[in-house]
Amino acid sequence: MPAARLLDIHSVRQAFPKPDGGDLLVLDDIDLELAEGEIVGLLGRSGSGKSTLLRLIAGLARPTAGDIVYLGRPVAGPAPGIAMVFQNFALFPWLTVLENVQLGLEALRLPESEVRQRALAGIDLIGLDGYESAYPRELSGGMRQRVGFARALVVHPNVLLMDEPFSALDILTAETLRNDFLDLWSERRLPIKGVILVTHNIEEAVLMCDRILLFSRNPGHVISEIRVDLPRPRNRLEPRFRDLVEGIYVSMTAPPVGSTPALVPSERRVEVILPRVSANLISGLIETMAGAPYNGKADLPVIAGSLHMEVDDLFPVAEALQMLRLAEVGEGDIRLTHAGKQFSEAELDDRKKLFQHQLLCYVPLAAHIRRVLQERANHTAPRSRFLDELEDHMTIEAAEQTLRAVIAWARFAEAFAYDDETQTFSLENPT
Repeated sequence: MPAARLLDIHSVRQAFPKPDGGDLLVLDDIDLELAEGEIVGLLGRSGSGKSTLLRLIAGLARPTAGDIVYLGRPVAGPAPGIAMVFQNFALFPWLTVLENVQLGLEALRLPESEVRQRALAGIDLIGLDGYESAYPRELSGGMRQRVGFARALVVHPNVLLMDEPFSALDILTAETLRNDFLDLWSERRLPIKGVILVTHNIEEAVLMCDRILLFSRNPGHVISEIRVDLPRPRNRLEPRFRDLVEGIYVSMTAPPVGSTPALVPSERRVEVILPRVSANLISGLIETMAGAPYNGKADLPVIAGSLHMEVDDLFPVAEALQMLRLAEVGEGDIRLTHAGKQFSEAELDDRKKLFQHQLLCYVPLAAHIRRVLQERANHTAPRSRFLDELEDHMTIEAAEQTLRAVIAWARFAEAFAYDDETQTFSLENPT
């Protein structure tokens, strides 16, 4: 007998108005189903709309188009029976552990005795018995997140939404809390029927989920669905586990059909969003890859594991390397180009010259800014000149990020200068 359906999401789109009067499409054509007994993961890089989708499911916002149906009824506001655990704990510092956990129950207008009984049971279940009178400031990050879990669980939700609940924790604390949650889930001790987990940690998704939806960006959309048919508890070192992780890396770095590679924007477009990655990170990854045991080529999951980097840490650096033609990314691997190998072997001054050549040749915005500065008599231009141009094609936040990224790269390359106090670009040594 098939499991009962908790959620049905069909053709959901979400767009937000832009200052110029147009719309910014954040999510496009999202389909998702959640059955009883499932943990479904939403995996992708930041900016792919995963958290936006959670807010729509929770009824905190309404989609521009499409349908979200919970237990047979359209979601038209905060839905009873759907609870959320956040990344940043979201606790009230002036309330004790017990008082924080009781908040959701008080909103249900339950009798005071039942509120206290269920709150104490939730605290005990999540492993915080004895800390009822403690304040958040007295707790570690892992303990605070346990309070967040207890607060969500005591309302006995059918669906638990988890928005990167372990990402703010250190590696060991996150692993402990993750395993404790999975133990309670497997033992059917949690008062929930289904879970949707947002993450950018590939191993976490394979460890926890029954199905994984891979999201891509601009706009956010599902590029594939992966079923995780591994028995619990799962072993990260087991070959089938590693094969799944490797397959996800391959999928996330594969170019869409009929397009340029996923990590490479068109060379001719000034308005491409640039990853906010420092030249130090770029140099560090090149040096790591150039040395043993990689010798210029690395398997992405292997190097991510050795450097303790998640998708949102590693992919932006890999994207920057590929934009600058210092590396090539594909099929789950990253390989230094000839220029990348030259960079790894060069002294600092030669590195700067090579970086400037790659920057001005392959990052159109950098070449555009330098050309404008060279053409002006005083070789200066205000920041607003370029920011306004970028905002015609992307959000304000993306424009700010892109401009900060190109400034950082140009400073390392000595391609042009920027004075943050006067918000002015210039050529220090105009030629």
